[in-house]
Amino acid sequence: MRPTAPTPLTSRRGLLFGTAAVGAGAFLAGCTSNEPKDEKTAAEDRPAADEPGKHVTIGFAGPQADHGWLNAINDNAKRRARTYSDVTLEITEGSNDTAAQIGQIETLINKKVDVLVVLPADGKALTQVGLKAMRAGIPVVNLDRVFNTPQAYRCWIGGDNYGMGLNAGHYIGEKLKDTPDARVVELAGLDNLELTKQRTKGFDDALKNYPNIRKVARQAADFTVESGQAKMAQLLQAQRKFDALWNHDDDQGVGALRAVEQAGRDGFLMVGGAGALSAFQAIERDDGVLKATVLYPPTMSASAIDLARALGRGKGVGGMAEYEIPASVTLYSAVVDKDNVERYMPTGFR
Repeated sequence: MRPTAPTPLTSRRGLLFGTAAVGAGAFLAGCTSNEPKDEKTAAEDRPAADEPGKHVTIGFAGPQADHGWLNAINDNAKRRARTYSDVTLEITEGSNDTAAQIGQIETLINKKVDVLVVLPADGKALTQVGLKAMRAGIPVVNLDRVFNTPQAYRCWIGGDNYGMGLNAGHYIGEKLKDTPDARVVELAGLDNLELTKQRTKGFDDALKNYPNIRKVARQAADFTVESGQAKMAQLLQAQRKFDALWNHDDDQGVGALRAVEQAGRDGFLMVGGAGALSAFQAIERDDGVLKATVLYPPTMSASAIDLARALGRGKGVGGMAEYEIPASVTLYSAVVDKDNVERYMPTGFR
């Protein structure tokens, strides 16, 4: 579902953007010339973000869009590519079968696209095809789930799973810091994914700062509405009283909220993860237990297109002095609550 970032942290579905997705486009938008005339005219020599230049064909390969977040990844990439008259996007159907995705990427390599953007279904399993593209002279932008070696990509961009848990924990900690003997529960994602372990670790590390708070239960779901409902029902049955819930994923959170409603429970606050539109809307209404969600922005794929375009044109990134794009870009896991939800509403995914 979402990924493994470069060291030191891993990411889902690890420069930091101050406010996650909203800032990403602005940061990457202006591409700079590699040959500024001199110090006085260098800034003037940089073309505007939307100024057409050398045509770039970008191949985009991701897993099957069987989850709201993954569907948003595809949509954001397509929308961003359409804003550039000098970009052609070759996009594959996507597959969760590693052999099939490898075949799709090899087709893009054989088409001699200028740049590849790849969100691998399995970073380890697809490392060799990333290496194949790089050796063929096609730079790779590795999106979210990271390949096993930096030699398989020119740039990595993705989210921060540890940061999600850390920020969720601090948000809950600040809300409960004056509550004696506060109890929290955790509805995690798939436990066999490194990203789930990182989200839990970040959460646990944050709670160490609040000695009055104790995590009393943890249940793993699998990022679906159905699993969220079933596993949340089990948590509610086992824990008759708690003060906060950290739910790793807004899609499974839809099911978790159904279970809460069916059980007639309240008296606790819930923090979600990822940034679904339904979560934003519930936070804005402020009529239930869901009070915040921690971003894992799918707009990272739009920024990946920006990076790929810059690579294809031989440009750097606007706002930075270097003539080359960064080797890695880690998005910030901002907390969205009723105070700032209006700002992030346009980035919510269905």
